[in-house]
Amino acid sequence: MTHPALRATSHRSEPLPRRPWFLAMEWRDLLVLHWPVPAAALQPLLPPALEVDEFDGTAWIGVVPFLMCGVRLHWLPPCPGAGAFPELNVRTYVRRDGRPGIWFFSLDAGSRLTVRGARALFSLPYFDAQMRCERVDGEVRYRSERRHRKAPPAALRARWRMPAAVAQTAPGTPAHWFVERYRMYVPAPGGGARTGHVAHVPWQLADAAVELERCDMTRLCGLPLAGPPAFAHAAAPLRVLGWLPE
Repeated sequence: MTHPALRATSHRSEPLPRRPWFLAMEWRDLLVLHWPVPAAALQPLLPPALEVDEFDGTAWIGVVPFLMCGVRLHWLPPCPGAGAFPELNVRTYVRRDGRPGIWFFSLDAGSRLTVRGARALFSLPYFDAQMRCERVDGEVRYRSERRHRKAPPAALRARWRMPAAVAQTAPGTPAHWFVERYRMYVPAPGGGARTGHVAHVPWQLADAAVELERCDMTRLCGLPLAGPPAFAHAAAPLRVLGWLPE
């Protein structure tokens, strides 16, 4: 049976990669938090080939906690020891040669196998963390504490309710600009950047009411987050395909 991400492509800004996909996964209980940050503070943190992308003249940092499920390699069943675990990324939005994408400052995961595999195969800044994502009376409760050797500490403690209804994002809105991106840029030797691709059906989001007890996840990039997030969106489960960077 064809994966949904390969059947629905009209929403994409570019064609699917011609190479076979490498990794399949599902994202559940996903929350997307965003804070505005000065573009001038972000640009020095990026490889020279990338430039900060802005929405209506503002640059953004996103903090995205979720539950990773069903991870498997192409032609193989789900990976042993990596069936379901919390993950948490800190990201910003960039362009390369006019093509929009995502740059990750950090990705924390509750799976040591995933951390080591993603560092080796994707060159992504993954970190070991002690994490928990659970549902209690319809509320998602999320805790993460980084435990990676020699890495700066970082933690997130939050709770939110998944909305009763979600909808596809509308072009021109901040939510659409944040999430409808199908490229990620990853570090390359010599300070450059390689391109990775993902595929999935359009995002389904809704505004979320969040209780944010602690969030110092941007300590690694030296950009403290001031106050509550300007935007908080909860997402419907999403089945995703990923390609090795090129």
